[in-house]
Amino acid sequence: MDYKNAGVDIEAGYRSVELMKEHIRKTVRPEMLGGIGGFSGAFSMKAFKDMENPTLVSGTDGVGTKLKLAFIMNKHDTVGIDCVAMCVNDIACAGGEPLFFLDYIACGKNYPEKIAEIVKGVADGCVQAGCSLIGGETAEMPGFYPTEEYDLAGFSVGVVDEKDLITGADLKEGDVLIGMASSGVHSNGFSLVRKIFDMTRESLETYYEELGTTLGEALLAPTKIYVKALKSVKKAGVRIKACSHITGGGFYENVPRMLKDDVKAVIKKDSYPTPAIFRLMAEKGDVEEQMMYNTYNMGIGMILAVDPADVDVTMKAIRQAGEDPYIVGKIEAGEKGVELC
Repeated sequence: MDYKNAGVDIEAGYRSVELMKEHIRKTVRPEMLGGIGGFSGAFSMKAFKDMENPTLVSGTDGVGTKLKLAFIMNKHDTVGIDCVAMCVNDIACAGGEPLFFLDYIACGKNYPEKIAEIVKGVADGCVQAGCSLIGGETAEMPGFYPTEEYDLAGFSVGVVDEKDLITGADLKEGDVLIGMASSGVHSNGFSLVRKIFDMTRESLETYYEELGTTLGEALLAPTKIYVKALKSVKKAGVRIKACSHITGGGFYENVPRMLKDDVKAVIKKDSYPTPAIFRLMAEKGDVEEQMMYNTYNMGIGMILAVDPADVDVTMKAIRQAGEDPYIVGKIEAGEKGVELC
């Protein structure tokens, strides 16, 4: 009896690392020290040594049950982007610049080419976010996960000068809410998605005219990464007063997190186009509108609040970063919360 007979293939692990390396190299920042494959990742502090009061911000998350669709479709090259996005968007939402990222893959069986495909997506996400993939772990766990399945999670660290933290503390009545378009469902609410649609290869490969693609491709569209857009706004000289990453819990849970106690967010539902995938989900699943907005981003993945005088500059900066902005509402005096109208 040996480890391989017990279900853990060490040689496959070595092969996975070798296949990963070409993807990881794309993410290297000047501050990344050492090579790939060490026991830990090292990152120089020179990236923030000139800040008045450098403050570390961090984020951790996973892809969730969206992975079930990747298993069915045998498509693993984009879920890594989702994993990175869920972490770095939270960091950017606080005003931080993501510096580095670590991933964790747990699988029933290590198929090196599949693992490399997953890591390629992680690396692509890191490139979009401008951070280094500094390390990670691939754990082969036979008997714990089915042979063809895996879980994917990650952790990121960023930095911001304390004076530039986005806290919502100086929000005031009349401030304008600007939303950035999502790419679709992103990585939240897939337990409900999997109840709405049949989770079969045939169902996911069905082409829908209103989607302009197959159901599976629409649902697997990777989560938008908003780091460059928020950095572009900051570079344009705009102070973002508050920011909300619209993830699990949709508008009703996430928007209030950006507010202080004496203001509310008023958002107009018709101020931006709702992607067809959400209309299809509501129709097929007979999901009430309230529940849709309480579960999904409904087409807006990030919302920021700025002074009315900064709206035009903000919209221009977001467009220059390649994202689509919409004026979606405003801040009003009242009990802390969100009002959709």
